[in-house]
Amino acid sequence: MSKTDSAPFSYEGLDRVIHEKARLGLLTSLMAHPKGLAFADLKQLCGLTDGNLSRHLAVLQEAGLVEVHKGYEGNRPHTTCRLTKAGRRRFLDYLAVLERLVRDAAKAAGREAPPFGRLGIAST
Repeated sequence: MSKTDSAPFSYEGLDRVIHEKARLGLLTSLMAHPKGLAFADLKQLCGLTDGNLSRHLAVLQEAGLVEVHKGYEGNRPHTTCRLTKAGRRRFLDYLAVLERLVRDAAKAAGREAPPFGRLGIAST
């Protein structure tokens, strides 16, 4: 018997690297922009300061979830961030666990769970 069989509500797939609010927002923004986003755009979309954004991107980069490209546009520094292939897969896996959590919570509350799987994320 696996741990998930004996503890179905442990939600082992809730990844602590992703689960933090700011990083969840960053990954969602990058998921919606597969070609990547400029640092300034991410900062605005997620409501973060330069320092907060830099730190969260460093955590995601260390985990192999995002790529950060630093360069120049003309004479001005330009930083672009995008999800890695592994980051995209790991984020989709994380979303599938969240969908399961919502279904379980709705079932426990005696309510019908919202429909999932339209985007092919849920694995049922």
